[in-house]
Amino acid sequence: MKKIGIIICDRYHTCAGGKCLRAMRNREGGFALYKEEEVEMVGYTTCGGCPGGNIEYAPAEMKKNGADVIHLATGLVVGYPPCTRLKTFCEFIPAKYGLDVVIGTHPIPQNYYLIHKGLGTWQSDRWQRRIGHVLANEEIRLAYD
Repeated sequence: MKKIGIIICDRYHTCAGGKCLRAMRNREGGFALYKEEEVEMVGYTTCGGCPGGNIEYAPAEMKKNGADVIHLATGLVVGYPPCTRLKTFCEFIPAKYGLDVVIGTHPIPQNYYLIHKGLGTWQSDRWQRRIGHVLANEEIRLAYD
């Protein structure tokens, strides 16, 4: 059983988590990593807003609930601008809590894909490594619009 915590961008603080939950259920996007495993969500919260103050505390609660991994939600990647603190979060959480970190939850919706492609946001090799498992194909991206 893989126990997962999800941290979303605070600008989407009213998000009900529907796309993340669907992706978890269907093992799409970031959750495709667990195709052959049972999964359980043990925490869901925001980063607390820039500069991400909740990153310092939320993983502790998730770890108490058994979290093995923290997923930084797709909203941190597709919002404009994408979160400038992703690298820091990806370093801090494992260092402080010993938890793995995955960037992304649900597949990137097509509307976000098109605008960021046009802007050249994700052209670098670093971004391609970050979004590879949530990029998906056009059919799946359209299903998440």
